[in-house]
Amino acid sequence: MSEDEREEKELDLTTPEVVTKYKSAAEIVNKALQLVVSECKPKSKIVDICEKGDSYIREQTGNMYKNVKRKIERGVAFPTCISVNNTVCHFSPLATDETVLEEGDILKIDMACHIDGFIAAVAHTHVLQQGPVTGRVADVIAAANTAAEVALRLVRPGRKNKDVTDAIQKVAAAYDCKIVEGVLSHQMKQFVIDGNKVVLSVSNPDTRVDDAEFEENEVYAIDIVASTGEGKPKLLDEKQTTIYKRAVDKSYHLKMKASRFIFSEISQNFPIMPFSARALEEKRARLGLVECVNHELLQPYPVLHEKPGDYVAHIKFTVLLMPNGSDRITSHALQELQPTKTIDDPEIKAWLALATKTKKKGGGKKKKGKKGAEAEPMEEEATNGATPQE
Repeated sequence: MSEDEREEKELDLTTPEVVTKYKSAAEIVNKALQLVVSECKPKSKIVDICEKGDSYIREQTGNMYKNVKRKIERGVAFPTCISVNNTVCHFSPLATDETVLEEGDILKIDMACHIDGFIAAVAHTHVLQQGPVTGRVADVIAAANTAAEVALRLVRPGRKNKDVTDAIQKVAAAYDCKIVEGVLSHQMKQFVIDGNKVVLSVSNPDTRVDDAEFEENEVYAIDIVASTGEGKPKLLDEKQTTIYKRAVDKSYHLKMKASRFIFSEISQNFPIMPFSARALEEKRARLGLVECVNHELLQPYPVLHEKPGDYVAHIKFTVLLMPNGSDRITSHALQELQPTKTIDDPEIKAWLALATKTKKKGGGKKKKGKKGAEAEPMEEEATNGATPQE
């Protein structure tokens, strides 16, 4: 399809082929997440595991749509990140980094895959230990997960983004945790990982977003990060930033040769999706990226931290707002959780009791209920409502 045709017709979920591509990307990213979790062992190097996650996505997407007339872009839509303990997000180190995992670490794994620009994103929290997760660590994971389950039920046509913001904060408070500020859940479109319609994680005077109503056939990446701390993460060291995205609407004539070299490499290999500096030649990259960021040609994804000793959990899923209800296409089962708090609030219980699918009357075309029942096991205090992976 030419650019003009694509602009003329924005492809969305009304096209069956688009739904197929989202679900194929989701299947790959779910399996990639499974692989990454299985590779997370004490003394394993974080960079090696991140690389395995990205390689798996590249390999699996590379096997699809090989023999089609039009070249179909596919691959990593967000590099694999493993952020440990009080690190909140975006930790995806360079090849020379020696950081390893330790027994008892709380890992936030975040990744995304796309096929033809249709993106499936997922994030999951895993504790490096045997047996059930207990205490405040269980509280913070249950807070993020229950907030995600509530969001899944409130992100539906006719509802407002503000309703979701208020609800997830209320859920976190029930576990005596905070939703982390500055995390946005974005609408996604073809080749757009951060669309204009957003859900704020925390409403405060500094961060304003436009009021928006969810509509049928939209796709969202619902992104929830909870903390036992203040929920106001800080950037400690800019050198830790390794993930960037090209800002397509900006231009500037770079002065340094290294910058021009790196920017041309980025424009060629990563014109639209976020990428890791690991994929660039390291010496030149370090020099060149600074000028590119300073002149806003690249948007950095900084590594943020809560205070040492704070526990942080992250759950992200992709949801398709289909005519027959919400279809959560990315997830991973959680470990057994034994939180210190339970949900007693009637409003939260009522949200969790909402169905995610609309039951069609009569002979409406009903898809086999592969995913229909999957969001239901929330009744036991909503402590471990991970949607099961097929």
